[in-house]
Amino acid sequence: MDFAYTAYTEDKKLVKGKVSAISEEAAAELLSYGGYRVVNLKATFSLINKEKLLASFSQVKPAEIVMFSRQLALLLESGTDIVTSLDLLQDQIDNPTLGKIVGEVASDIRGGSPLSTAMSKHPRAFSQMYHRAIAAGEQGGNLEVVLRQMADYMEKAVVTQKQIKGALTYPLIVVIVAIAVVAVLITQVFPTFAGLYSYFDVELPLATRMLIGISDWSTRYGLYLLLGIIVAVAAVYIYSRTPAGRYRWDRMMLRLPVVGRIVHLGELSRSCRTMSMLVRIGLPLPEVLAMTIQSSNNRFVVENLTGVQQALIRGEGLSQPMAKRELFLPLMTQMVKVGEETGNLENTLTTVADSFEFESNDKTRAAVGLIQPIVTIIIGLVIGFIVLAMMSAMYSIYGQVSI
Repeated sequence: MDFAYTAYTEDKKLVKGKVSAISEEAAAELLSYGGYRVVNLKATFSLINKEKLLASFSQVKPAEIVMFSRQLALLLESGTDIVTSLDLLQDQIDNPTLGKIVGEVASDIRGGSPLSTAMSKHPRAFSQMYHRAIAAGEQGGNLEVVLRQMADYMEKAVVTQKQIKGALTYPLIVVIVAIAVVAVLITQVFPTFAGLYSYFDVELPLATRMLIGISDWSTRYGLYLLLGIIVAVAAVYIYSRTPAGRYRWDRMMLRLPVVGRIVHLGELSRSCRTMSMLVRIGLPLPEVLAMTIQSSNNRFVVENLTGVQQALIRGEGLSQPMAKRELFLPLMTQMVKVGEETGNLENTLTTVADSFEFESNDKTRAAVGLIQPIVTIIIGLVIGFIVLAMMSAMYSIYGQVSI
């Protein structure tokens, strides 16, 4: 049951909020235990819980967690206690799902739970790496610093993802429009002219006969072709959801021409940045690798990182097992070795991440720049062939009928 309360904090500030408890007495005890002097407490009833209904249809975006982390760090640095900070942020959050989660985290803290433990109950908002980093910040007494580091880390990932999506949006739209235009020309426009050509009963040019054949075949078997493509795509998708299929798919993505290098660099830069951030927080290397493994979605990368982690536990270090695996590029293994020898691993990993991200962005721009003229040329050739077939047929009919 939810209870709305108005209470004074230990520093005489008046606050309002909600708390969940099995009874009014339990809610009062919970607030009292959290250092609140209750002024007003009453149960809230609703046939339809609007917050829960909205929360079920909304998701928490990484950008929202970035903003939440920065605001929470700012409030803590100003001297505001953690519960009051969460209450203030809850009132400012537009996303009902995140607002509800923050409220529940504040309630758990009032009940005596640490911030990291309260956050661990909400994995759709706070990943395991996030709340584990918060736990390290609580232990080290530098929670504000950790919150800012997590915000920087997540913001970097969000910006990179937006750049890739933005770069691929225009070529994708062009390809879709081109396919639609060609399909309409072949299946709707050209059959009308083909009926006109057959009316004159003359010999048509080769290009026209080829286009008529393509148009007839598309009209008769186009639906079957579309169904076949859908079935094939669905089969590939289902297989890629299996452990073996996902592993083969992820490995193939790293070896594709042009795209493979971009994906490879992206995976390594993400791993390096994750490890750098966790090492800087103060986590031990085996746990750093465990968190890095959990943050990766590529099964081939996970397999290689797991092998490095096992070798690290056996005492082989970090750079040596990396050098034995082709996934890790020479620059990464050499810089990791330098970082181990100098005790400056977090900075060397950041340097590697920056280098890989720069190369990945450069190759992405080059690939997108190459896609656009290729697509334009292909569209021009296809439409040019259709126009040539139609115009040559008209001239041929005109010449033969005149004779």
